[in-house]
Amino acid sequence: MHRSSSFRRLDRVTPKQRHVIHYERKRGKMPHCPICGSALNGIPTRQRAPRSRKSNSRLFGGVLCATCTGTVIKLASRIEQGEMKLNDIGIKQRNYVLQMISH
Repeated sequence: MHRSSSFRRLDRVTPKQRHVIHYERKRGKMPHCPICGSALNGIPTRQRAPRSRKSNSRLFGGVLCATCTGTVIKLASRIEQGEMKLNDIGIKQRNYVLQMISH
C-alpha cells in the first residue's frame, strides 16, 4: 500500500532512539489555468472539500482563470460575427473557443 507515489516517506526518530519510517499522503497541488499557467483562485487544494466548493459557478469555472475566460468569450464572439477566423487563434485557446461556439 505504501509503495505508491501518492505517499511520501518521513524518517522519524522515536523516544527510544529507533529510526522508523512514517508514511503520509502527499498534499494536493494548486490547480492551474491550462492557457496562462496562473493559479486558480477560489478553489481549495484539499481533496475532501464538498462539490460546491471545488469550482466556481461561472463559465469554465475551475478550469480557466478569469482573464483567460474573458479572452475566450471575446474571441468566440468575434468568430461568430465574422471578424476573425478560427485559424487566427492560438492552439491553447482554440479548444475552449470551440466549446463556446457550440453552446
